[in-house]
Amino acid sequence: MKNIVIIGATSAIAIACAREWAREGARFFLVARNEERLEQVAADLIARGAQSAACYRLDIDELDAHAAALARCVTELASLDIVLVAPGTLPDQKSCEADAAVAVREFNTNATALIALLTPLANTLEAQRHGALAVISSVAGDRGRPSNYLYGSAKAALSAFLEGLRARLFKAGVSVLTIKPGFVATPMTAGLPLPERLVATPDKVAADIVRGIERKRNVLYTPWFWRGIMAIIRNLPQFLFKRASL
Repeated sequence: MKNIVIIGATSAIAIACAREWAREGARFFLVARNEERLEQVAADLIARGAQSAACYRLDIDELDAHAAALARCVTELASLDIVLVAPGTLPDQKSCEADAAVAVREFNTNATALIALLTPLANTLEAQRHGALAVISSVAGDRGRPSNYLYGSAKAALSAFLEGLRARLFKAGVSVLTIKPGFVATPMTAGLPLPERLVATPDKVAADIVRGIERKRNVLYTPWFWRGIMAIIRNLPQFLFKRASL
């Protein structure tokens, strides 16, 4: 029986992952900002076979509240087998360009707050000397494209942080997976003009994540073809890149 912590547990991808683990009879500690929605997710997981599903309300932007959340998590589960970190927002690039306060707020939510949360989490996993940490970043972090460079810069910072954390925790027997989804059909992307052939379902992405954790992968592009797409984008020379509509 696995003890699983999910932070950002009401996101579509997190729910899809949790449902896969619920079928195995996992025990959950679920963390999210919307308490009512969190309780609904917990009830759904119990109905699908979860052994238990404790809920904890946390807004990750409230940095002073992180320590209490982690302490409660350890009290509930004792040992942490899998920690999935999934919170995030998809900011409007034009709004970030127009208002520095918006830009800083969105960067803090997608990078700074997560780094603040991951730091004590990493210490806990290092001390217990086992477990898997999986964090949702994005393909957007691979290069600063003009259409979403605020979001991309936050995800780039997060991915770089995870790379260093991976090397550190490897020595303690803890795996760290950086998850880089492309376009996913979620409430966060609803209404965006996305290319239909490149949009994945949360269930597809979740299956890749669960498999990636089991195999102790380092970096996961999901669906798989995004690795190739981003390799092309990363290697475009600057004189072409700055003229492209990306």
